[in-house]
Amino acid sequence: MRARAHHLRPTVIVGEAGLTAAVLKEVDLSLTHHELVKLSVLAGDRVDRERLIGELCTGLAAFPVQQIGRMLVIYRPRPDAAVAPPGGSNRPPRSGRRNTRRR
Repeated sequence: MRARAHHLRPTVIVGEAGLTAAVLKEVDLSLTHHELVKLSVLAGDRVDRERLIGELCTGLAAFPVQQIGRMLVIYRPRPDAAVAPPGGSNRPPRSGRRNTRRR
């Protein structure tokens, strides 16, 4: 999970107001669409951020993945993940012509 989250940019930024209803809604939408979400927290110290990730995960039925400084990563499996083929990808097949030219 950490490797998958490494290249992600924060999709939600938690500001000075902290964990509001609007922030919860945005994180919920991001988790629904992406499963793995990186958050940036602008305010608070380490203890506040640990409390924040705990509240987020319990409120949204998600799992904490990583906390490094002001960056938090959380995961929640998609509801349709249970019907996905085992070992398969949820991505649609690539379309278009592949570059077959050798260099």
